[in-house]
Amino acid sequence: MNNLEEYKNKRDFKKTKEPKATIKKKKQKSLIYVIQKHNASNLHYDLRLELNGVLKSWAIPKGPSTDPSQKKLALPTEDHPIDYANFEGIIPEGEYGAGSVIVWDTGTYRNLKDDISLEKSLEKGKLEIFIEGKKLKGAYVLLKTGKKSDKNQRWLFIKMKDKYADARRNPVKSEPRSVISNKNIEDLEKD
Repeated sequence: MNNLEEYKNKRDFKKTKEPKATIKKKKQKSLIYVIQKHNASNLHYDLRLELNGVLKSWAIPKGPSTDPSQKKLALPTEDHPIDYANFEGIIPEGEYGAGSVIVWDTGTYRNLKDDISLEKSLEKGKLEIFIEGKKLKGAYVLLKTGKKSDKNQRWLFIKMKDKYADARRNPVKSEPRSVISNKNIEDLEKD
């Protein structure tokens, strides 16, 4: 099963305008980082990191933080195609993930560990990255919790202490709009 088989099996592309399931290898050195705000059964934020031609994905129920003292739950979801990084729209009722989606933040990211690959870091359960987004910047860590054998893996998404850390800033509340269309979730739902 390729990395996008689960994504493809959950969707009816005759009904949804979500991008088709294609793996894309790029020649660029910079890797895509995106967070999409998704108002499905519950409002949450989807963190997506490009790796090996797909977007590795985690749902962050309460959204990301710039405060290093906050450990944000990050639940792994299926890999998404690279083209999903620009997807905004409404996933129709009855489809997996039904609801409104905007691109809340986008940019690039890089591995902070020169001695270990991104793939190995994910396997080991500790991915330290530097994000260059429009809203989020700086060092973050994705940290797997529990035992490796746990079926329902949970991760934490944590801002690392650096010059971009800011306990007073709450970008989820202060910056609700899309970085692509400048729409918020409510605008999409009205349209």
